[in-house]
Amino acid sequence: MVDVNQLNNIFKETLANNKKPERILIGYKLYAELMKDRRFFEEVVGSAMNPSKRTYQNIKIKVTQDDRQLELKSSG
Repeated sequence: MVDVNQLNNIFKETLANNKKPERILIGYKLYAELMKDRRFFEEVVGSAMNPSKRTYQNIKIKVTQDDRQLELKSSG
C-alpha cells in the first residue's frame, strides 16, 4: 500500500535529480486509498471545483485505469 509520505518522497527524489514534476499518474484504486488520507484529500479536493483539474502540491493529477499505477511524469 502506498501512502502520502511515499508519494512525497517520490517528489523529493525527482526534485533532487533536477527534474520538474509535471503530472502524477495514479491508478483509480490507489487514488481511492490516497483519498482516505486527510492531508491528501483536503489538498486535492480544495485544488479545483472540477475533478478533472485537481492537483496535489500544484502538480496535475491524472487518474488512470491501471488500478495500482503511481508514476510521476517530469521534465528536465
